[in-house]
Amino acid sequence: MRRRDLLAGAVGIAALAPFQATAQPRLPIIGYFSSRSAEAERPVRAGFLDGLEKAGFVVGWNVAIEYRFADGSTDRLPSLAAELIGLPAAVLVATEPLAALTAKKATTTIPIVFGSGSDPVQLGLVSSLSRPAGNATGVHTFVTELIPKRLEFLRELLPQPGLVAALFGPTSSTTEQQIRDVEGSARALGQPILVLQARDDVEAETAFATLAERQARGLVYGASTYFQVIADKLVALAARYHIPAVYEWPEFVAAGGLMSYSTNRREFSKHVGDYVGRILKGAAPADLPVVQSSRFELVINLQTAKALGLVVPHSLLQRADEVIE
Repeated sequence: MRRRDLLAGAVGIAALAPFQATAQPRLPIIGYFSSRSAEAERPVRAGFLDGLEKAGFVVGWNVAIEYRFADGSTDRLPSLAAELIGLPAAVLVATEPLAALTAKKATTTIPIVFGSGSDPVQLGLVSSLSRPAGNATGVHTFVTELIPKRLEFLRELLPQPGLVAALFGPTSSTTEQQIRDVEGSARALGQPILVLQARDDVEAETAFATLAERQARGLVYGASTYFQVIADKLVALAARYHIPAVYEWPEFVAAGGLMSYSTNRREFSKHVGDYVGRILKGAAPADLPVVQSSRFELVINLQTAKALGLVVPHSLLQRADEVIE
């Protein structure tokens, strides 16, 4: 009996050998993290996956992705980055500046592909756009630079004189520059402007109460990942206080906001996916120049305009890339 048991064991080991020899190697892991919520990140993630697939990588087949979202709590970003680095991730993806800066501080060896709404050279993410150097490259999406243009669109919609406001989110490395930009644009237009900040839900409520008290006629938003997390609340506040507002991204308009002006999210996130694919194939981040967004889109919600008692000028409608009727 003992001899038969030994023979059976030998046969079993021999039977397992082919399966062990052909076992799938561990898939490379993409560590994807953001200070946004998973829901706010959804439009960016869709374009990213499209770009990644066009580069030859399909999740679950030849690559794996681990997602981490801070849900607006930016103080969680360092621990999320550490989790992804510890997996270990083959590439880190950071689709907004705070996550990108966190990744840059956390590792000098793991490749990083970012999407940055602010100038990545000024932020210190790369040494130059054409020659990034270091372990990071990505896409400059022109977000923080667009608030003066949003103010121009608001003025075109509301040409009568009167106070308008600009609302900014939690203080970041770009907030002061955005405030300078919108104040300079307002001076050039001869437009009185009230600058407000909202670091949380309570301050958002207070900001709108201040708008009503000061009888502001309209509102433009600065770039803020936190505002994207609380988008529904901000749209609801604008409706409650009857405030025409120009937002950062079209998702606000789809949720019932009046108007947005932004870069094209799908375009920039596809570039991020493509760069991740190239790096997984062996390219070095230092050899991939930072891409700059080239497509911008104006989105207008005519249902919201009607609810606010506004007639959108034909000049604006002609330039709109999308009109929600």
